[in-house]
Order: sequence, then structure tokens, then C-alpha cells
Amino acid sequence: MQGRQRFHGQIAGVGSTSGARVVVGRWTASPFGTFADVMLEQADGHRVLLAPTPQVAEFVADTYVFDEVVVCPVSAAATLGRAGTPEGSRWDVRAGDLAVRFTVGGRAPLGTLLRAVPGRVADSTAFATLADPVARLTLRGVRTRGQARSGRREWYAAHDLHRITSLTGRWRRADLGALAAVDPPTRFGFSSTPRTPGVTSVVTTVEVLGVRGVAGGAPPTVV
Repeated sequence: MQGRQRFHGQIAGVGSTSGARVVVGRWTASPFGTFADVMLEQADGHRVLLAPTPQVAEFVADTYVFDEVVVCPVSAAATLGRAGTPEGSRWDVRAGDLAVRFTVGGRAPLGTLLRAVPGRVADSTAFATLADPVARLTLRGVRTRGQARSGRREWYAAHDLHRITSLTGRWRRADLGALAAVDPPTRFGFSSTPRTPGVTSVVTTVEVLGVRGVAGGAPPTVV
């Protein structure tokens, strides 16, 4: 799989009072079809990928950095919000030893600005490139373009942002606690999700050059 690969969907980023930070990808169109995946960084810094298939696990682990990769069923069901919008919706995420529920609130001010950008422009790598200096200055730990693992390049073209207002969940039998900021920023790649928990509508573009990275950490665990 070479060339530019595009993933259309949403990225939810939340922190918790236990110190764990969770990033959920809910993809409606991608080279792998429709799927969901989860990146989780524990309070001690241990980074885990929860992926639904070996193929998705391989691609994501070649793009980001993890200490542990788990292949298991992953679902991220979302209810409809008010008038069919994200506001008021609830996500129910299940992935191996992880169970998380969170509710989505109103559109953030940045989301209002992003919605004003025409769709084809907002989804482009050119827009992600132009937005990167602004993101660096205004959103701690957030980048919209950068160098990924295995010599890959990556762009995040965002076109909407809603706040997350509540969180409940468990990870490996431990309670995650209540909703908190994504702090410190996650360390899966060159960018974290915003510090304020939220759901970002995004088109992610990954440029694959056909050079795989050196495997590190524990081998994948299949559940």
C-alpha cells in the first residue's frame, strides 16, 4: 500500500482523572473500509494500540509509536444528537479490555471557524499545511502536518470540532475516573489531540513511501 491514503471520519480525544488519555478513531471511509481503532496512553506512559484487524494494526503501528499492540474487536457506536447533529450524542466504545462512554456537547469556537471553510478546501493537505503554524501557536501539542514513522508524511485536515462533556469507563479492570484535560499531550506521533476533550471531524492523509519502520516494543497480542 503506497501513495497517499485518506481516512475520513472523526477523532475523539479525552483525558481522565486516572491519568489515562484515550484517542478514538471512527472512520467512515478509508483504505480498510469502515472501522474504529483506539490509542491509549496510560498514566505511566505505556502506549497501547487497540486495532480491529492485523492489517489495520500493521498500518497504524507503522505510522505511530506504541509499546503494545492488541488486535481485538473494536466498536465505536454513536447515537444521533439534537436534530441529527453531534451535539447531545453519546459514544459507546468497546475494545478488548477497554469500555468507554462519553457525551458530546456543543460546537467549540474553533469548530465554528472550521465550518466556515469550504469543504473541498478544508479537506485538503494544502489547508492542513496552512493551518499548522496557527495550531502550533494556539493549541498545545497539536500539529496538522508532520513526519510520521517509517518515513511517512501525514496531514490532519479538520472541518469541525465539538466539546466532550462527560466520561465514564474502565481499562483493564481499573476505573478511568472522570473527564479531564488531555494533559500531558499524547506521544503516539508528532501531534496530540487538543488539550480540551473533543471530537474533531477530519480527513487524515498518510503518504506511504513503501519503507517500513523498525518494530519496537512488545509483539502484537491477538484477542
